[in-house]
Amino acid sequence: MQSRNWKLPRRRVIAGLAAAALPGLVTHGARADTYREIFYQSGALSIAGYLYQPAGPGRFPAIVYNHGSREGLERQPVPWVRIAALYVDAGYAVLVPERRGYGKSDGPTWTDEVGRDTTSRFIARCQTEADDILAAVDFLKTVSFVDDSRLGIVGWSLGGIATLFTVARFRGFRAAVDQAGGVLTWRRSPALQSALAEAVRAASCPVLLMDAENDAAPEAIPSLAKIMASAGLPHRAVMYPPYMPSRPVSIAPGHALFGAEGIPIWGRDAVAFLDSYLKA
Repeated sequence: MQSRNWKLPRRRVIAGLAAAALPGLVTHGARADTYREIFYQSGALSIAGYLYQPAGPGRFPAIVYNHGSREGLERQPVPWVRIAALYVDAGYAVLVPERRGYGKSDGPTWTDEVGRDTTSRFIARCQTEADDILAAVDFLKTVSFVDDSRLGIVGWSLGGIATLFTVARFRGFRAAVDQAGGVLTWRRSPALQSALAEAVRAASCPVLLMDAENDAAPEAIPSLAKIMASAGLPHRAVMYPPYMPSRPVSIAPGHALFGAEGIPIWGRDAVAFLDSYLKA
């Protein structure tokens, strides 16, 4: 596939789909917000997660969605219902892992283990979170309604870093979406720049790289796209116009684009990219 930078008009995506309960799993909600709280092992740690199932007969292609950091709120469970509903509505099973130190998952919080470090501890933690994503894949292989030959992966911010590290190590994904991975730390961390460059050079599947023009380091995503283009690797890069969330945020406003409020802008583009590889 030829690489290209492209801007698309803002679109509205409406997500809403019921999911049936599975025996032995805890079910919450009733419509698009229906999920099951599950637990699986990643090494010695028990990892919590939220599993969503589309309506109708399986087996479904599946998405692993990797959340970003939430400093000070790490232990608050967050199932990312509206993000998951976008993909459920498009016909995907969705697993949202609470990686180590988040929600009910075992392990130290990001703040406790990494603090303000942007070098070796930062990179090592992102790699161990990639370990937890690989454990999530092993879990999905045990789910009867999932077609584990059609797996995609999506990650925002720190979850985007872990997403890129994962596809550099594992060849089982057909497509990946990185939403502003590493952008908040990019200018403060040559170590992260180097690690992400190495990861995209080793990417084992096509990657959609996304960001907004008013994020903290809008040069980051184009830089990674340029590396992939030089290596002849299939990818697309999209930089959205400056984004302003409805509520003030403590980060660069453009970084907030990839929360639920921004779905009408980026949602259709992410689903179309995944569809082209997981449903072809």
